Amino acid sequence: MDLNIILSNLETGNEEEIETLLREFNRENCRTFTFDQKEEDKRKKLCAGLVRVLERDGSPCCQTACLEALRILSRDKRVLGPVATQEGMLVLARRGCLREAPDTPHERVAVEALKCLCNVVFNSQEAQQVSADIRLAAGLCAQLRTSAACGLSHEVSLFSLRLLFLLSALRTDVRALLQHELKAVDLLVEILEHTLSIKWAGKYEAAMDPDPKPLPLEENERAMEALKALFNLTLCDTREEDGAHQLRLITAIMRHLLMIKTQTEDKTEEAHSHAINLLSNIPVSCLDVLINVQSQGGLEEYNGKNMDVIQVLLDFMEKRIDKGSNYKEGLTPVLSLLTESSRHHREIRKYIKSQVLPPLKDVKNRPEVGTTVRNKLVRLMTHVDTGVKQSAAEFLFVLCKESVDNLLKYTGYGNAAGLLAARGLLAGGRGEGQYSDEEDSDTEEYKSAKPFINPITGHVEEPMPNPIEEMTEEQKEYEAQKLVNMFDKLSRQQIIRPMGVRRDGTLAPLAEAVQQCSADSCSSDSD
Repeated sequence: MDLNIILSNLETGNEEEIETLLREFNRENCRTFTFDQKEEDKRKKLCAGLVRVLERDGSPCCQTACLEALRILSRDKRVLGPVATQEGMLVLARRGCLREAPDTPHERVAVEALKCLCNVVFNSQEAQQVSADIRLAAGLCAQLRTSAACGLSHEVSLFSLRLLFLLSALRTDVRALLQHELKAVDLLVEILEHTLSIKWAGKYEAAMDPDPKPLPLEENERAMEALKALFNLTLCDTREEDGAHQLRLITAIMRHLLMIKTQTEDKTEEAHSHAINLLSNIPVSCLDVLINVQSQGGLEEYNGKNMDVIQVLLDFMEKRIDKGSNYKEGLTPVLSLLTESSRHHREIRKYIKSQVLPPLKDVKNRPEVGTTVRNKLVRLMTHVDTGVKQSAAEFLFVLCKESVDNLLKYTGYGNAAGLLAARGLLAGGRGEGQYSDEEDSDTEEYKSAKPFINPITGHVEEPMPNPIEEMTEEQKEYEAQKLVNMFDKLSRQQIIRPMGVRRDGTLAPLAEAVQQCSADSCSSDSD
């Protein structure tokens, strides 16, 4: 459609003509995300013209058409200059009922204005600055409080929460304003309670329906946006002494969310993922709320603690491992959460170990071979992504109470070498964590096979034929010299570098390690 026709009518035409032209433009470009660079100036003028039309008190139909067109144009970062001004942002804020809302606001207009604000704030740093200047966050909180009290429409609440998430993600000053002055954390907690229809059975225990219905998709959408905003607001400054009750309340709500399902499996997994991300921001001392609920047949060995949600987290972790992709964002958060929970809460660690590292019976197969959770995690210990590799290794190390001997029993030295080298534990020993003194009991199968287990591979190997048994002395000498020459060549080209272990268990060049060893030996000799 010729933009010149629209531009001329914005100045001289009536509302009906403007609405007709804009609806045609919107219909043609509803799926357009890449624009002709030659018409950039025309699109800028169109943005400015649409803002002027929106300043007037026109009909809701015309305003909706203008906002839809502006939302389409806001996909192009280069034309947002006329909108990302104080005047332009204030116009959108008024139409979105965030400032000086009309007596009878039109819902469709408000929704389209909020969608525009989301696009403009996301694509323009100038708009982000203006949003902070005009305290757009205060208007959002006021509207969301009205929504929680009066039940505004799903879309108004959804896009208000989405805009709140964007502002809290993109502006640290707005985040601080939301945290302290606007009390947005309390607001979002209230919204989650209302959206998830939580009824409290105890101080930090949500009542569970014996026959729960799936969470409707609209409620799930609003909850996800609230969780993302709450994640930003708890990213820093989550000191327990400043808000222990609030943090424990959030933990209890996340437990409830992890225990329910939505209409689809994918949406349930998405909800659980956001809940796990948020729990990662909560101090570990508050995570006892996850298991301190009324236990239905609680297992005695875990002191009657309810481990239902821990099992949900383990199932989520295994499902993410089985996906085989996007480990960095999809798997490491849940691994980190389970690791820290295990490190600081004995009952959680004991339960997880019983599920992930049960008493060892299979000593014939390599630790990384098989379909158990242990096998899958051990395979991750040699993953190409350093973050994934470290997360998996740290998780298993904590389950073994940071004992090198226990870790090697379940993983083999080869798989654990990276962690041990990074921790300076190649010579054995323990990490710095504080754990109880009870000993792990070994199975009879492991005890009988232990002397025959290869410590490097972590399993019993079939005896290999000795390749030099049938060689003559001359052949043995030839092969030995050949091997020496190969090592010498690799060393000279610095493809390999001889290494040794210092007294503190860390790796060092061989010459340095030998020198330290010699110095220690000399200093210990008596006269």
